[in-house]
Amino acid sequence: MINVLERITYYREQKNWSEYQLAEMSGLTQSTISSWYRKNMIPSIPSLEKICNAFGITLSQFFASDNEDFSITDLQRKLLVEANRLSEQQQTALIHFFKTF
Repeated sequence: MINVLERITYYREQKNWSEYQLAEMSGLTQSTISSWYRKNMIPSIPSLEKICNAFGITLSQFFASDNEDFSITDLQRKLLVEANRLSEQQQTALIHFFKTF
């Protein structure tokens, strides 16, 4: 079973966001997010949905283990289809672009 707060921290650090930035992007207050960590509380589902939306992932992606399949959004599927049409060199350049974006 995953640790929800650790998973939030993982995704937040992947984006190089502070708790304040996560609050801004999710529409939650920083005090709400901070209190989860101080009190070791699990966010409500509506709050977790806002967090996932800020990260650009679905709830199923959030809860998926590294070795589990997970669903992707229609937009993510379209991106994959278009990326698949590129050469390996173009795909590598696109990944580099995303990392610097």
